Amino acid sequence: MSTPAVILLSGGLDSATTLAIAQSAGYECHAVSFDYGQRHRVELEAAKRVGEACGVASHRMITLDTTAFAGSSLTDGGEVPKGRADDAIAEGIPSTYVPARNLVFLSYALGVAEGIGATDLFIGVNAVDYSGYPDCRPEFIASFEAAANLATRIGVEGGGIVIHTPLLNLTKADIIRRGLSLGVDYEMTISCYDPDGQGRACGDCDACLLRARGFAEAGSDDPVRRRCS
Repeated sequence: MSTPAVILLSGGLDSATTLAIAQSAGYECHAVSFDYGQRHRVELEAAKRVGEACGVASHRMITLDTTAFAGSSLTDGGEVPKGRADDAIAEGIPSTYVPARNLVFLSYALGVAEGIGATDLFIGVNAVDYSGYPDCRPEFIASFEAAANLATRIGVEGGGIVIHTPLLNLTKADIIRRGLSLGVDYEMTISCYDPDGQGRACGDCDACLLRARGFAEAGSDDPVRRRCS
């Protein structure tokens, strides 16, 4: 019988690759996705597509109180940064940062893990090609893992909680190459912060620019739909 694991699945490129990595390692994957009032809610449709295509053991869609995530252009309707150069993307914390998002998501995922008897959690955070989010840093992941093992029965009495971050030190190109080698269909994913109603990517926000650069450096074509196509 496979070892159960909980996977944070947003519907984006990184989380789809993380799911594929976990499955290739032999885990029985239980996906968790979150509706927190994000403007790019089409990612939830993408998460459902990815989960179904990959045959996850279960997929929970958790709806959170949207008022708890104020102060972000992804939730408050503010302007999403567009057309920024690589050095600008890498500098400072952008308006697309969602307060404590990964802290909240991992806490929910930890509860799900205890409920199904899992000690392994997977999250697709990345500390190389990222937009300056503090909750994507290895220091945060290590601190959460330590807290998880202090705050849970399975951490105290069981084998201990492990937070897996297989993409942490990979470039976007490396992530894409790994995903393609595992058969990930990136056409099912969406990375854009400001897609239109048809789920087409804007092609100009930070997430779109990082994705485009990753595919170019990986020597592969991105199958995602853009507004200009």
